[in-house]
Amino acid sequence: MVTHGRPESNSPARHALPVPTGCGSFNSMARKTFPFSVPNRTPLYLAPMAGISESPFRRLCHQHGADVVVTEFLSAEGIRRENQATISKLRFAPEERPIGVQIFGADPKAMADAAAMVTDLFAPDFVDINFGCPVKKVVRRNGGSGCLKDLDLVEDIIRAVSKATPLPVTVKTRSGWNEEMRDPVGIALRMQDAGARVFALHARTRTQMYSGSANWDEIAMVAQALDIPVLGNGDIKTPQDAKRMLDHTGADGIMIGRGSYGQPWIFRQARALFDGQPMPETPPVAERFAVALDHARMVQSYEVDAVGAALEFRKHLGWYVKGLPNSADLRARLHQVRDFAEVERIFTEYLAFYDEYAARGVPARDPDVSDLTCEAA
Repeated sequence: MVTHGRPESNSPARHALPVPTGCGSFNSMARKTFPFSVPNRTPLYLAPMAGISESPFRRLCHQHGADVVVTEFLSAEGIRRENQATISKLRFAPEERPIGVQIFGADPKAMADAAAMVTDLFAPDFVDINFGCPVKKVVRRNGGSGCLKDLDLVEDIIRAVSKATPLPVTVKTRSGWNEEMRDPVGIALRMQDAGARVFALHARTRTQMYSGSANWDEIAMVAQALDIPVLGNGDIKTPQDAKRMLDHTGADGIMIGRGSYGQPWIFRQARALFDGQPMPETPPVAERFAVALDHARMVQSYEVDAVGAALEFRKHLGWYVKGLPNSADLRARLHQVRDFAEVERIFTEYLAFYDEYAARGVPARDPDVSDLTCEAA
């Protein structure tokens, strides 16, 4: 079983603080105030994710309980040069608020220009700076987590962006570039001093990418050290994970990324656990498909290229059917669709067989089922 503990002896946190365990240890800590209106005291964020947190998915997650959403990370250079592909991703609907636009880059002037343009043209609730993306093509230009190799540059970027916009400036980052430079509290304090108003920590280093486990103790230490709200991120796959992170870290908010794939209702379920209420059941298959189709319709109305939108949506379809009986065959069919009408037809056919199968008394979520076919009769 994966545990979330202190860094191993070869990677000590340099600004070590006592790490409380259990939510009771945080009862005396004053709750910090967010620099924009949030609907709940401990907000649940949809993490910024390239190719995922587009407007339709953001709206869907808001409908299912997300308190705050953030755009995909967008290039500062692309914004200030008015690259149409980049500018198109800045569009958002009123129902997506509160929303932040996340930008990345390594040139303080370009970042400031981009923040000013975003503020003037789109007026989101906040501007977020990406200091966490580990992808090579971003890091190669010193963007994302590449900035963590030069914390003076990080400070310059935050200060430049803060001067360029009246909106709150927030940051999302990692625990360091590598184990030798792992210093989440030191990084957090410098970002706060430079003007960050909310600090989100994915508690891995860049060199870890998404391997190993996120160190939740580091989130706890940062939450204790900072005066600004701290968001915990990393290894939240279930609503129970979100509640465990909250109890373990005393974070001011929780940011969910990959745990939202194919299950936007994770936000509503986590909220119930936060509030001490019974957790709503995971939607049954028919309701899950209805959510997927609602998502598909929003994508269809949002995108100009219908075929391209359907092809891009295939990944979401794979996540929505994960764990269902004979899901491999179902995914194989869904990964061939070229329009959204095909999706509804495949779901209808699957439900007919699923209902017949369930009527025979076989457990509905048995992953080893081999006699249920998704092909039309």
